[in-house]
Amino acid sequence: MSLFRLNALLLVALLAVPALAEQTPIQETRSTLEKWVETRELISKARSDWGADKETIGQTLALYERELKVVEEQLSKVSTNSAQVDKERTEATAQKAASEEALNEARQFAEGFEGQLKNQVPQLPAPLQEILKPLLRRLPADPATKMTAAERMQVIVGSLNELDKFNNSISLFSEKQKNQKGEEVAVDTLYVGLGAAYFANETGDFAGTGTFAKGGWDWNPKPELAPSIREAIRIYRNERPAKFVALPAVIR
Repeated sequence: MSLFRLNALLLVALLAVPALAEQTPIQETRSTLEKWVETRELISKARSDWGADKETIGQTLALYERELKVVEEQLSKVSTNSAQVDKERTEATAQKAASEEALNEARQFAEGFEGQLKNQVPQLPAPLQEILKPLLRRLPADPATKMTAAERMQVIVGSLNELDKFNNSISLFSEKQKNQKGEEVAVDTLYVGLGAAYFANETGDFAGTGTFAKGGWDWNPKPELAPSIREAIRIYRNERPAKFVALPAVIR
């Protein structure tokens, strides 16, 4: 029961008192006591009802407070997650920009190196040119042609590996060289990296040297070197025990 209802009952009780003035003293006293008892009962009932209402209100208030706390915790998590998402998005954006910059640099390097590589190929030994052909075929004729940076770099790295392998080893190939009469003769050519080459035919009556030169290799017949060159070739093929063989070299 609300306080408003309690006050209303008290007011009704007080308004009823003047009506007792015309009664006898005993009747007046009895009537007053009855009103007083009734008023006390109303007050007691109002207190009891208020106690029940107070407990219900308290429980409801506690429930609302718990729900509010849960909502606040959820909002706090959302705020924290949002901050983390923003941080990760910023980091991802920065990483993407750095990757794109590195990719553009790699693409520019690859396009520039392709031109240099193609210009150098005609000056390489013919066997090495044949080795590089499968790789170079993958390159577009026009450097501006659309091709992924990864594909360009694969070709470049593969070509550099073959160049390095050839330059740091001694290689033997079967080729043809023109003799003094302009006739093509089958020869064995021993390449010492990209610095020098020595050739001789099977009979040993035609031999010579090769050196790197602008526009291609220079081949010079030197029949007097045939025995030494044939000996070096036999050692390369493990047909002779290893030993020192003197051959001329040109330092450029």
